[in-house]
Amino acid sequence: MPWKAPTPPSPCSVCDKSVYEMEKLTADGVIYHKACFRCSHCKKVLSLGSYASQERRLFCKPHFIQLFKTKGNYDEGFGKEQHKKQWAAK
Repeated sequence: MPWKAPTPPSPCSVCDKSVYEMEKLTADGVIYHKACFRCSHCKKVLSLGSYASQERRLFCKPHFIQLFKTKGNYDEGFGKEQHKKQWAAK
């Protein structure tokens, strides 16, 4: 069988640098360095069992719950406008 060149490493979705197999973490189909897999609120390094995501933003579970409880919905709690405001404008 002929020799095939290895495929180039994929880029990390946070830092855009190459991610090699030994440092690769895949969550929700997105590739990260283990050190780049952090909560977007507190910057704590996460693991696959300790994270939640909202629109490709990562959160530790305590901050995900806290941000949801702040406004009582996913839109406002995570910095977006509520959907009902879009409906009222029409």
